[in-house]
Amino acid sequence: MTYAKIIGVGGYLPPRVVENEAFSKSLDTSDEWIYSRTGIRRRHLATAEQTSSDLALPAAKDALKQAGIAASELDMIIFATTTPDRIYPASACFLQSALGAAPCAAFDVQAVCSGFLYALAVGEGMIAGGRAKNVLVVGAEVFSSILDWQDRVTCVLFGDGAGAAVLQASDTPGILATEIRADGSYADKLTTPGRVYNGKIVGDPYTRMDGGTVFRFAVAKMFESAESVIKKAGRRPDWLVLHQANSRIIEAVRRRLQIEPEQCVNCVDECANTSAASIPLALTRFAHKFSPGDTVLVAAAGGGFTWGAALLQW
Repeated sequence: MTYAKIIGVGGYLPPRVVENEAFSKSLDTSDEWIYSRTGIRRRHLATAEQTSSDLALPAAKDALKQAGIAASELDMIIFATTTPDRIYPASACFLQSALGAAPCAAFDVQAVCSGFLYALAVGEGMIAGGRAKNVLVVGAEVFSSILDWQDRVTCVLFGDGAGAAVLQASDTPGILATEIRADGSYADKLTTPGRVYNGKIVGDPYTRMDGGTVFRFAVAKMFESAESVIKKAGRRPDWLVLHQANSRIIEAVRRRLQIEPEQCVNCVDECANTSAASIPLALTRFAHKFSPGDTVLVAAAGGGFTWGAALLQW
């Protein structure tokens, strides 16, 4: 049997850092208010010229370097993003060109904060089915481009960044179990409702969120999918890497899974919610703590609503 294994990870955060206190100049908020409710201290923001594929490029290069393979050896690039460079072509195509990885397959996946997990599941399936040997899975966002900076509910929560992982065919298990799900009846609870029509923006072009509903849904569904992959794999995790959206969500899921605090990764204070980039960024920042053979449970929930989990063997 052919398995898919992560053999390299990489991440990138744009250099511009915005601290919580900066929001107090234009909004009724403060560092204490934001941190106590979210666990976020600061976020990294891209420039107006930077696109998602621009952020993805250094992350992808780092992942390929760690994996010890050249871009020309890639069979596929799967790019998860909510903020593509253009309506089309796919951001994956721009990344492929920048890497010099042609003519491998390259396409985008859109599942918001669960996007990396969706892309990971697709990449695993391609490898297990014998259609690919080396797959680059990317999550990258310029989420600041769809934020209303006068909306206190959303603008303090998000940041920009990119993360990447190289999957390779292996004779030994790497991805032990995956699960991805969605329920479109919740679409309006976390959404950017505007669209482009006939050269004009129709509707609201900014991210809007029903915070209470999102919180409850994220906790319930990340816990549910995490338990499912644990059961499928028959293994408990050594590490827990949840979508880095909110420290209170992370803590609620950790407690329900009965995982010790020291086994739970949390970098939301430094990165904020980077949507599809969240999990690969967290894996990159904490990979030095993982030992060969460790099991790493990753789970996410986001707009759609989408959710999912995967149990990895490092």
